[in-house]
Amino acid sequence: MAAAATLSNTDYEKLSKLKSDVATLNQISENEKSGFINLVARYLSGEAQHIEWSKIQTPTDEVVVPYDTLTPVPEDPAETKKLLDKLVVLKLNGGLGTTMGCTGPKSVIEVRNGLTFLDLIVIQIETLNAKYGCSVPLLLMNSFNTHDDTLKIVEKYANSNIDIHTFNQSQYPRLVVDDFSPLPSKGNAGKDAWYPPGHGDVFQSLMNSGKLDALVSQGKEYVFVANSDNLGAVVDLKILNHLINNKNEYCMEVTPKTLADVKGGTLISYEGKVQLLEIAQVPDEHVNEFKSIEKFKIFNTNNLWVNLQAIKRLVQGDALKMEIIPNPKEVDGVKVLQLETAAGAAIRFFDHAIGINVPRSRFLPVKATSDLLLVQSDLYTLSDGFVTRNPARANPANPSIELGPEFKKVASFLSRFKSIPSIIDLDILKVSGDVWFGSGITLKGKVTIAAKSGVKLEIPDGAVIADKEINGPEDI
Repeated sequence: MAAAATLSNTDYEKLSKLKSDVATLNQISENEKSGFINLVARYLSGEAQHIEWSKIQTPTDEVVVPYDTLTPVPEDPAETKKLLDKLVVLKLNGGLGTTMGCTGPKSVIEVRNGLTFLDLIVIQIETLNAKYGCSVPLLLMNSFNTHDDTLKIVEKYANSNIDIHTFNQSQYPRLVVDDFSPLPSKGNAGKDAWYPPGHGDVFQSLMNSGKLDALVSQGKEYVFVANSDNLGAVVDLKILNHLINNKNEYCMEVTPKTLADVKGGTLISYEGKVQLLEIAQVPDEHVNEFKSIEKFKIFNTNNLWVNLQAIKRLVQGDALKMEIIPNPKEVDGVKVLQLETAAGAAIRFFDHAIGINVPRSRFLPVKATSDLLLVQSDLYTLSDGFVTRNPARANPANPSIELGPEFKKVASFLSRFKSIPSIIDLDILKVSGDVWFGSGITLKGKVTIAAKSGVKLEIPDGAVIADKEINGPEDI
């Protein structure tokens, strides 16, 4: 509660009242209560870290290591097994597929060949364990939103050669803006009175769940943390080998920015430390500079490698004070606030923390159905759970795809394609209106398909469309 010392009287009273309100909430643990009060105290004390723009430096290759300069992994499989025996894979599985029209955890959306994100993750680790005779466990950090569903789904992997553990991230009460009370105290007993406080909570929750101590006692040293919807986030032996040899406590994978990623957080050197700079921290007059690809060339993929002992040390010392992200929402007409943190922002608290500038192939997130179109197309192939880019595509960048609202939900997206078109030579696709795709279609160059209002536009089987704008059947 160190932050409370710097509070004004009004804020101190606010916090004391909140503390006694929260004490009566029996749905959450004592750890969650104190974690929440701690976060609110930090928020009220306004300890936001102000970045002095003139002090920002571009990190050197020692701090953000180019992937190509990493030492090759020892060829002896026994040495590889030794490396892998120190590793744990943790997928952030707290998100629901609501944006894509799904009700359960996002990780159970089918990505390819009837396999879900979770299936692919399990197959990848099974393959590793079988190949090297190691036992890399899989941890899933759920939120209270995804916990029950995930437990049911995980049952189907009971006969797999992987130890699968699930644990929940914290559950915090949403704050009513008007009187600064917890929403659940207002008689709202439903799920929407609560929120999971962002993936920055992973370190605390790993510790609170008892999983961290259990893993350390099994000789595990590093955890590889990634979003469950990033198909590119597979175990990389070169990175693991580098971290173990150089005793780096934390590593963030970054990759070169394209125009699609201008809002992504970037790594900077600041007062002798490497840290994450998010767009929210940038003074208004520098936002355009932040978004430029010239000065800030890389962005955070949220693939993170972290030393387990270091997490324990920092959580016990209450030293992980990541920047607070205030997220205002509305529940049944009541304005509420949820305070969140991001795991990438923890980089500045670890010793010998580095970034590694990885190939773009390690960042393949599926945030919308337009991303699903990419990974289901002939642009990628699937083997052993790994989604690999088709070498037949000459352009290193993926096509830019914009689908109208009719395609937003997974079910409607799938119903509008008899089969996914070939897009190896596609640069840009824009689709709007009531458009339906037949099977065996090929799209090349820049293609715009815009159905007129009230008209159903069907693209026939086998059509080849190159550099065209289509508004009706006569244009095909």
